[in-house]
Amino acid sequence: MSKKDLKSVLERIKNTEKIDTKDLIGLSDEEKQLIYQLYNGGLLDESLRLMEESDTDESWNALKNKIADKKTPVIPLWRKFTKYAAVFVGVAAVLYMVKKEDTSLDPTELQPQNSITLKVGESKVKLIKENDEQKIVSTDGIVVGKQNGNTLTYSNDSQIDRVIYNELKIPNGKIFNVELSDGTSVHLNSGTRIKYPVKFLPGHNREVFIEGEAYFKVAKDTEHPFIVNADAVAVRVLGTEFNITSYADDKEIRTVLVEGSVDMTNTFAPGDKALLKPGQKAIWTKTAHTTQIEEVDVEIYTAWLSGELIFRDVSFNEMAKKLERQYNVSIVNNNTLLATKTLNARFNVKVENIEDILTSLKQIQNFDYRIEDRTIIID
Repeated sequence: MSKKDLKSVLERIKNTEKIDTKDLIGLSDEEKQLIYQLYNGGLLDESLRLMEESDTDESWNALKNKIADKKTPVIPLWRKFTKYAAVFVGVAAVLYMVKKEDTSLDPTELQPQNSITLKVGESKVKLIKENDEQKIVSTDGIVVGKQNGNTLTYSNDSQIDRVIYNELKIPNGKIFNVELSDGTSVHLNSGTRIKYPVKFLPGHNREVFIEGEAYFKVAKDTEHPFIVNADAVAVRVLGTEFNITSYADDKEIRTVLVEGSVDMTNTFAPGDKALLKPGQKAIWTKTAHTTQIEEVDVEIYTAWLSGELIFRDVSFNEMAKKLERQYNVSIVNNNTLLATKTLNARFNVKVENIEDILTSLKQIQNFDYRIEDRTIIID
């Protein structure tokens, strides 16, 4: 990709405030990953500015070699970050980040770790307390919705005439709900982050971005498709119910259809479209960039809505990740026998605490454990 082409793509994304898969056709995997990192890191403006200042005509391959020599870490989708220095080099003007000594925190970092936060602007972050009632106001002072307990509800009658995003972050150990301006309800599981327009506008697709897990009950609107973006995957629907799981540390993105129909695509192979029927699960593998469809028991993937955790033929390590999110703990497993054990279990987080679960698991595979603050160490 030439510098001119990259700049053109970034400018279109900035103007439309979204990534159109058409813009990514013909790009390499590395180029697509770069664009997603810039977009989700809120770095489009700075990237374009630095590209204006760069007058080098080095090729993309030469640039990749330079970056490889520096062994610069990239920042995963929506991962929290402190203050970084941005450096653009060469044709693609790749932005990489180096942590400074005098770090200043992202606004969400100033809040308690176990708090639900709502980002309503570039720097304005509201603390959401689950028992509160309050109005949700845009940075322009326009009331766009309200909070009533554990639910945010957005109005379709607000005087908003442009696409404005809010970003809601749910910490581990909590579950929260959002009703979007079109009436679509979204149930957000622990450790989930969602970005969405405060109002869906006529003539535009209804488009949201998610990292984590959520259950969508989409309001039907045949003229405005609803699109859920999760990393490089897009799930497109008109009106339906489905569950999507896309945590940053998972190897897969999973969509389970409960009712209606959906199609799942990805930016690495736009022609690779998975059409789902109720009771089916689509699995997109992040490393191989392949999609598989299989029949599943839907209850296993939606039980979390009622506080239940159902495990069928899963390893303890996989189980531990879910327990960490639901109970807001860290689990360090030093027991190799337990790590390789395939388990079947069913728990209810509203009834059983984490020690109840550990006691139950000890009946299957004996082990010792100790708790230090919120860390569980298994020996």
